[in-house]
Amino acid sequence: MLKTLGMAAAALWLSTASWAQPVFQATKPLHIVAPSSPGGILDQTSRLVAKSLSQVVKQPVIVDNHPGAGGTLGIQAMLRAEPDGHTLVMGSLGPNAANYTLQASLPYKPDDLAGVIHVLAMPNVVVVNPKLPVKNVAELKAYAASNPKGVSMAVSTSGSSGHLAGAMLNQRAGIAAVEVVYKGAAPALQDLMAGQVDYMVDNLITALPLIRSGKLRAIAVTPRERSPELPDTPTLMELGYPDFDVSVWLGLFVSAKTPPATVQALNAALNQAFKDPDVQKTVATQGGKVIGGSTQTFDAFVRAERARWAQIIKAGNIQVQ
Repeated sequence: MLKTLGMAAAALWLSTASWAQPVFQATKPLHIVAPSSPGGILDQTSRLVAKSLSQVVKQPVIVDNHPGAGGTLGIQAMLRAEPDGHTLVMGSLGPNAANYTLQASLPYKPDDLAGVIHVLAMPNVVVVNPKLPVKNVAELKAYAASNPKGVSMAVSTSGSSGHLAGAMLNQRAGIAAVEVVYKGAAPALQDLMAGQVDYMVDNLITALPLIRSGKLRAIAVTPRERSPELPDTPTLMELGYPDFDVSVWLGLFVSAKTPPATVQALNAALNQAFKDPDVQKTVATQGGKVIGGSTQTFDAFVRAERARWAQIIKAGNIQVQ
């Protein structure tokens, strides 16, 4: 009986731990830096989080777009701000994990950043212009091999999850593609729909509406499992590319100079904001999953991603422009 009561008490403590954590006390408007142009996943997710977070902290939460340099400019903008918890950056695979290996040098180090919270996970999808005579990956490979002018792959941001997944696909399928790098998903998708480029690996949040409207054709998804939003679209692993498991992830970071208690308070505020039904529903209908959780869990995840991608990039000799 005592053991049962003890277990129940422990479960209750775990369930209320995040609730008991003091929520961030904002003294002025907050800023979330989105290291991309308007319209992409970093921008859309930042605005979704900002709307809900503003209700929790009772202050406006402003989204600042700082595109360029594979997300580096956005991180630098955050690091220049006062490290008081009022300025965060929406981080992702490229600038917060892969770029440490992809680029010879960065103007910041992993230790310059403190992870606040894991925001979401989402699939990537391989999409082509529907006018292209390509309905699957095998046909894309054949088209690239037979086209004397070659093929071009749009890249929303250098070093992004979509870029890395596209580079891996090209390498494993033997596709020689010219990479056309943009400053965000919106201009890349515009050129793809206009036929200026042939294909792209993009996150589902920005590609899905265009797939549903027939403006783009989905031919594969990059995670281990199919997306419920595209149940008829196969994974690359199903198509014969073993261990091909690449997903988008986003998380919020602050300067490592921010007091630890402030970081924990921000984490509590964001976990509360993520409970907003509008946040949950919006991310789910876009094919993603809200994560949340502790700063410690997120820090461990980011460290693991840095190590994982360092190994993949070096083994595959993956390079970015």
